[in-house]
Amino acid sequence: MSASLALFALSAASLALLAGEGVALRRQLAGAPPRPRRAPGISVLKPLRGVDDDLEANLASFASLDWPDYEVLLGLHDAEDPAAGPARAAAARWPAIFRVVLQRRELGLNPKVNQLDTLVAEARHELLVVSDSNVRVSPGYLAEIAARLEDPQVGLVTHLIAGVGESNAGALLENLHLVGGIAPGIAAAKRIARRDVVMGKSMALRRADLEALGGLSPVKDVLAEDYVLGLAVPRVLGKRVEIASRPIENVIRRRSLMQFALRARRWSVLQRHLVGTLAYSAQAFRNPVFLAALGLAAAPSPASAGAFAAVVAARVALDAAAGRALRPPGFRVRDLWAVPVKDLVLAVGWVEGFFGKTVEWRGRRLRVLPGTRLARPEASG
Repeated sequence: MSASLALFALSAASLALLAGEGVALRRQLAGAPPRPRRAPGISVLKPLRGVDDDLEANLASFASLDWPDYEVLLGLHDAEDPAAGPARAAAARWPAIFRVVLQRRELGLNPKVNQLDTLVAEARHELLVVSDSNVRVSPGYLAEIAARLEDPQVGLVTHLIAGVGESNAGALLENLHLVGGIAPGIAAAKRIARRDVVMGKSMALRRADLEALGGLSPVKDVLAEDYVLGLAVPRVLGKRVEIASRPIENVIRRRSLMQFALRARRWSVLQRHLVGTLAYSAQAFRNPVFLAALGLAAAPSPASAGAFAAVVAARVALDAAAGRALRPPGFRVRDLWAVPVKDLVLAVGWVEGFFGKTVEWRGRRLRVLPGTRLARPEASG
């Protein structure tokens, strides 16, 4: 078999894998969410750093949740952060719900964990929900979390993510990746491979369980703190991670193409240091457009061009189906041109991930070590 035929065969197998992920996604979203029997107090911990797209509207979605006793703590690194204005405006408008909390200390190298350290200490309630600033939720968000945590064998609840709100090409690429790649992959990891992948954009657990894990100190110098905590829940506590039935929305309005490319590189560097080079290499198998492009390059011909077009069409159909499942009615047909562009940019990021050793997170450059442990760029590790 020629190299071109082998690559097209791999791309066909990759499409079959992604189709299976799509089935897992639809099954994860099927059925009504459970209803809670009790109504414990809940503290939502929301670290802020800079002004995300639609920050005011994102915060407003947390002001009308269908839950009798909850608070939202808005964390700021310092009083001069650009997010301070929207945070204080929300606290002034809904003083019974929102509180602004300034970070008190640098626990470690992970900026988000540093903010969460203060927010956990300030939280009044037993149930803790970590929620990113670019997240928007529906009124029943806390009710499903509380219902799932009523089971003492559940140690952590996380959510699938639907990227929404795109108004330019870079944002469209971001949202297509979240909807067509990240969410189906997480659903399949849970339902098929029985592996937990926790997304820190929405992560809920009991205070007692967090303390039993050692608090936040074990992840203070880890970039993928959400993933590591998700692994610790079954290993340390003997409890399971659950994915909620309803996704949350990740609002991305405007991004440049370069911002998307840099984010793809950052994710790739993180993934390689998290799972190791061998497992990371296998991630190319989830990119059928990339494999088909290599097949076309290996033997250009009308037949291989037709095969490449067929792979692209199938990939577009899979992303479109994921969009309809996660964010009805889905992506506009005229926007689906971006699907192969997105996959090829991700392929470039995947290649760069083999060589990258540092990442930039909200203005801070950090060196990534195995397990996504962090060091300052000048440190040798």
